[in-house]
Amino acid sequence: MKREEIRNVAIIAHVDHGKTTLVDQLLRQSGIFRVNEQVTERVMDSNDLERERGITILSKNTAVMYQDTKINIVDTPGHADFGGEVERILMMVDGVLLVVDAFEGCMPQTRFVLKKALSLGKKAVVVVNKIDRPMARPAEVVDEVLDLFIELGADDAQLEFPVVYCSAREGFACFDPDEAKAGDMQPLFEIILKEIPAPRGDLDAPFQILFSNIEYDEYVGRIGIGRVERGSVKTGQAAVLCHADGSATNVKLTRLYQFEGLKRAEVSSASLGDIVAVAGIADINIGETACAPECPQPLPFVNIDEPTVSMNFLVNNSPFAGREGKYVTSRNLRDRLKKEIETNVSMRVEETESTDSFKVSGRGELHLSILIETMRRQGYEFQVSRPEVILKEENGQVLEPIELLLIETPENYVGAVMEKLGGRKAELLNMTARDGGSTHLEFKIPARGLMGYRSEFLTDTNGFGIMNHVFDSYQPYKGEMETRQSGSIVAFETGDSTAYGLFNAQERGRLFIGAGVPVYEGMIVGESPKSEDIACNICKKKHVTNMRASGSDEALRLTPPTVLSLEQSLEFIKDDELVEVTPRSIRLRKRTLSKEQRFKEMNRK
Repeated sequence: MKREEIRNVAIIAHVDHGKTTLVDQLLRQSGIFRVNEQVTERVMDSNDLERERGITILSKNTAVMYQDTKINIVDTPGHADFGGEVERILMMVDGVLLVVDAFEGCMPQTRFVLKKALSLGKKAVVVVNKIDRPMARPAEVVDEVLDLFIELGADDAQLEFPVVYCSAREGFACFDPDEAKAGDMQPLFEIILKEIPAPRGDLDAPFQILFSNIEYDEYVGRIGIGRVERGSVKTGQAAVLCHADGSATNVKLTRLYQFEGLKRAEVSSASLGDIVAVAGIADINIGETACAPECPQPLPFVNIDEPTVSMNFLVNNSPFAGREGKYVTSRNLRDRLKKEIETNVSMRVEETESTDSFKVSGRGELHLSILIETMRRQGYEFQVSRPEVILKEENGQVLEPIELLLIETPENYVGAVMEKLGGRKAELLNMTARDGGSTHLEFKIPARGLMGYRSEFLTDTNGFGIMNHVFDSYQPYKGEMETRQSGSIVAFETGDSTAYGLFNAQERGRLFIGAGVPVYEGMIVGESPKSEDIACNICKKKHVTNMRASGSDEALRLTPPTVLSLEQSLEFIKDDELVEVTPRSIRLRKRTLSKEQRFKEMNRK
């Protein structure tokens, strides 16, 4: 049977190609908001971190009515690091809107999400966004998309994809990019109804619900979000929850919700094809199936790609431990990390030989840094080590993850970019000139070669360069590589930094802190241009005498310090260094704080 009154669609794209803005317009033009209602931009990015960074981190559900059809929409992240969110969400929908920037064209994440959608047999509608952008090239972009479909092995039906041109910011869509740049989103709504398949299945069979997402509500507890794959379900109905390990639990579906605009509305029943939120199942996890008791048949779930980067989370043992954090023990850290992997399916947490250390693996540095920043805001205090790539061994050969790297930079910076990437074992695949004097470069590069490169890249291109990358494959190990040539300026003693001490230290390199900052022995306070570390006494005070001389008491002029963000700190540290993270501070430190002890360890090596 088909349910023609429902369409389930996911919006997928590369980062910053306009997915969330497009959802904003669909919500506005479907009458979800009052005429005079004040609505923030990117209303689906409800998380604090998402609003600050301007990116989508978590997949979110919404629904709009167009004519007599309910369109369930899932907004997905664009960053490759959050690809696990996209992979599992595709199980809930029958088709996708592939959003592509009319200037940038197909980017690494466009390839990744489209590959996943095609492999699951989803119908794709191509939406060429930002056609009002200067130097937009919609016709060329459609050709690039077609080439990508062919390259990814799309079948004949998938190759016949419809194309809609739009500007999500201005709120119009059309079938011809040369049309007048005005109107509304009606053409996009029409194409969704026409091209996205209606849900199919057996409406009279015992029900099945496959859960693809988990939310938490402080009143009703864990809420499983999934799609009714078969039959009909009612509030209060008994069910069997089939777990991933093959076991089953008897449960009761105490509450059912469906999505209406930005809200969850409680309903008494749901049928085939509906996307529902179910409360009342305490131990529900992603990928599990709720079935009718008389017919417990679990459904297969999509295989989530493995993590490629790992780092150690350690209990904070610095001299300042426990001053700023609320949760500081290994038990607090373990419980929080275990809770994370219940909803973050592409992350792994492993115990180590030490009870105070946990190995956390994810899709990339951003994936892990978002977790660190979230925990920090929740009151956790801990330390993290330098990110490392996860190596594999097959047939006696060591393999490492290789990334596909796309760079857009003004042509006069190409030489500096090529020189830096050459030392990081990058292999140039393609180089093309673009309108406006920019050059498009494509590389394959080991994932470890990208660690710490973003800040160098921005410096080399004066901030004009754009870089994007996505996991490509595992290939034979490329050999040793030195990514950071500089050393660290390390505090010599515990105390408060002084202007006099910093004035003498700033001649040695770039400082990360200003005057009046509490420091401890072994804390990293700056970067040295030399390869070895330098110990500086930045707490030194000027000797007080009763002698005064002309010119000697002039105010000391300090160079403003470079304050590193969390991502920059993770990029900066070496293997023998850690980042100390607290709710109020981010500090860099040596693993071994004592200068004498570090010297002995260096001599032993």
